[in-house]
Amino acid sequence: MSWLNRPASETQITHKQRLWLYILATIIMALLILPTIIVIPMSFSASQYLEFPPREWSLRWYEHYFNSPEWMQATVTSLKAGFLTMLVTTPVGVMAAYGLFASKHRATQFFFIMLITPIMIPVILIAIGAFYVYVKISLVNSMTGLVIAHSILALPLVLIVVSAALKSFDVNLEMAARSMGASRLKAFVTVTLPQIRFSVVTAALLSFLTSFDEVIVAMFVSGGQNSTLTRNMFNALRDQIDPTIASISTIMIVISSTLLILAQVFGKARE
Repeated sequence: MSWLNRPASETQITHKQRLWLYILATIIMALLILPTIIVIPMSFSASQYLEFPPREWSLRWYEHYFNSPEWMQATVTSLKAGFLTMLVTTPVGVMAAYGLFASKHRATQFFFIMLITPIMIPVILIAIGAFYVYVKISLVNSMTGLVIAHSILALPLVLIVVSAALKSFDVNLEMAARSMGASRLKAFVTVTLPQIRFSVVTAALLSFLTSFDEVIVAMFVSGGQNSTLTRNMFNALRDQIDPTIASISTIMIVISSTLLILAQVFGKARE
């Protein structure tokens, strides 16, 4: 136990003095992770109902998911919406972050706060507002409306991630390129963007996952052929306890975790 007396930081605070913090962090992580851990074995249950621990193991609910046209249609819709949201949000967020970073105007902070407002207000209010507007312009239950709404939710994440990367970037490198005759656009593409590419990729993945996992806005503005996977899962959970939800949740956990892990691994390798 000699490590308890070793410094935990440059301030010479020992691990023993931080032991309470480690215990608290472990408890919080357990509360966050345990529900996920419970869902995974439930997805392999042969029971007609959700049960933990499973009395019999089976892949029947995975087979039901992959053989269901309704679930497959919803999955395709969610993947398409997530991909389109990523294509829309990433360049817009990068341009906004760079514009605010390069601008010396006093209103820059105000515009930054306005752009990240969607993460500061309840999502239900955004959903209600989007639904009211979409009814007027006939975008309810459309892929276009869904992508626009999800882009509004994902844009603040892209803006925050890319802005943080730009603050740690040495702007003198771009200024040197511009002093040698490169335009601002060319200097950004050839000098700045390669330096922050890891943050851009991370922001793109976050925007995709924001759309893929979102349910509240989808409940209001999607439906019919454009009903998302999370919307169908919520309806299935509300109308009946369908164990297929557990198998879908497990697949979503694997996809989300894999994407984020790959982004971290490849990002560190490039660095």
